[in-house]
Amino acid sequence: MTMDSSLNAARRARELGEVRERVVDVLVVGLGATGAGAALDAASRGLSVAAIDAYDLAFGTSRWSSKLIHGGLRYLARGQVGVAKESAVERGVLLRHTAPHLVQAHPYLLAMTPRVSRTQARLAMTGYRLGDALRTAAGTPRRLLPGPSRIPAERALDLVPSLDPEGLRGALLSWDGRVVDDARLVVAIARTAAAHGARVLTRCRALALTGDSGLVRDELTGEEFTIRAKAVVNATGVWAGGLVPEVELRPSRGTHLVLRPGTLGPLKAGLHVPIPDAGNRFALVLPQLDGRVYVGLTDEPLDGPVPEVPEAPESDVSFLLDVLGSVLATPVRRDQVAGAYAGLRPLLAGGGGTADLSRRHAVLRSPDGVVTVVGGKLTTYRRMAEDAIDATGLPAPRSSTARLPLVGAARSGDGLPPRLVRRYGSEAAAVQDLGAREPELRRPVIDGQPTTLAELVWAVRHEGALVPDDLLDRRTRIGLIPEDRAAALPTAEAAFGISE
Repeated sequence: MTMDSSLNAARRARELGEVRERVVDVLVVGLGATGAGAALDAASRGLSVAAIDAYDLAFGTSRWSSKLIHGGLRYLARGQVGVAKESAVERGVLLRHTAPHLVQAHPYLLAMTPRVSRTQARLAMTGYRLGDALRTAAGTPRRLLPGPSRIPAERALDLVPSLDPEGLRGALLSWDGRVVDDARLVVAIARTAAAHGARVLTRCRALALTGDSGLVRDELTGEEFTIRAKAVVNATGVWAGGLVPEVELRPSRGTHLVLRPGTLGPLKAGLHVPIPDAGNRFALVLPQLDGRVYVGLTDEPLDGPVPEVPEAPESDVSFLLDVLGSVLATPVRRDQVAGAYAGLRPLLAGGGGTADLSRRHAVLRSPDGVVTVVGGKLTTYRRMAEDAIDATGLPAPRSSTARLPLVGAARSGDGLPPRLVRRYGSEAAAVQDLGAREPELRRPVIDGQPTTLAELVWAVRHEGALVPDDLLDRRTRIGLIPEDRAAALPTAEAAFGISE
């Protein structure tokens, strides 16, 4: 790396001045996983980069995922072998090389209830074994991603005590990759890009693009200016068509529920819950480090304008509660749902329902030369970014990001709290030291949540947080529960004064 990876208001101000005075090699618009990945890919090849976003790192789709880094089993079942293999390869890259602190294996149960026939169970196990074959083909060792197995009912109930024991014949146990927090992955990618010299500029909105420039507005001051570039990459996801009208997308809405710790009792594994009459589709129960549980996910087409922040409709909430209740001894009530969130998949327009559209990404070039990258998924962000930079045609070495560790990459931290290591990797000690030097920073942001004021101050000083929303909604996930968000807001506001 060539320089400090820290992102903060002072660096933003300095680099805003720099991008107005020179022509950069690449202007990247959008700082979700793919855009941040494109900035890193270009900068690590030695290209000069300006990367902008109208809001914040991971403001759009990249913070609304199921947090899965998966091997593409669902795509294999649909005959999309290339997409499945690419997913398995990129999962292995994250597990082994680039983000082992953020991405690790996690177990999931498919409970064999009376609603799951023996034929369905055999087909599911066949699918899991095919997924394990993908793991082998991708070169991911089994020590990082164990294979599937069938377990008895007693063991299933030990892992997930809230399962309905009536008629339970056991469960299928499978493993897949999971990122501790998708937004934290994007922050790590962006900071690694910054360490290689990329100018990462949030709160800078692209108003118009050409093949060699972008008209930009600083959303903090209202000032407009032009960034000149040899190549322009549009990585704005579901908003891509607003900047390049030739791009036609058909966004799909995926909704998740947020349950407070303890709602489903102790969970040592997640769940795959079959969706009735939906073929090989499953709802997911996803336990989190902070004890919360996410339940998802829907796949519904979005009609009309694309909102800045999508809302989870009540119909999605009811649907997910019904599916979840099919495997529980005591169904979750509506008043036990503490929050909900929805994300939009940037799928290329095509025939059929959105659940049937390919998750393969596409790199498109407009008549005036803007390169747009759309489609894909969180797992394959790195490959999407590599393909987008290749498509610019700029003279540069081949991509090296498949072996380039992201900021914080480390599998362990001796003597440090495991939660900090999972979120900060090799920087966990520095975050903990903040609290050691300033004891008032050790206090939790709110009661019942492990996040401390030190983590908020760290995010302001090093992770590019510019306003309280950045802290509550992306650097942490406190904001997923509205009640918790309101309680934490005064502390988030105070973090900026402490950080000066």
